[in-house]
Amino acid sequence: MQIFEKTITVSEDDIDDLNHVNNVRYVQWIQDIAKDHWLAFATQDILASYSWFLVNHFIEYKSQALLGDTIHLKTYVPLVEGVSTIRHVEITNANTKKLIVKSKAKWCLIDNKTQRPTRITPEIGELFN
Repeated sequence: MQIFEKTITVSEDDIDDLNHVNNVRYVQWIQDIAKDHWLAFATQDILASYSWFLVNHFIEYKSQALLGDTIHLKTYVPLVEGVSTIRHVEITNANTKKLIVKSKAKWCLIDNKTQRPTRITPEIGELFN
């Protein structure tokens, strides 16, 4: 199972009225790392032919992040089955290693021409191993 990671620093734009990272920002970061992972390994032919549609998303907030914190995002796809994958994202404080958010989402592969779900090809499945 391939793990894709990146690190970011919490900026003023990420902060809400309670002076911690806004919940909507975590959702954006989760979507961004999923997209970055896909774009890092998919070929131009695959990108032209397929897209992903979010089916469901579960997020568990464990602690908070504050302005200036260094945040580590990690994603992996342990399950590829039929037309869908299960993607996990973990967001931790890079300095304390404390878990901030964990997410589990089901994504469906879409054929760009038909705009319909399509079976995940072995070539696409291998991108996550």
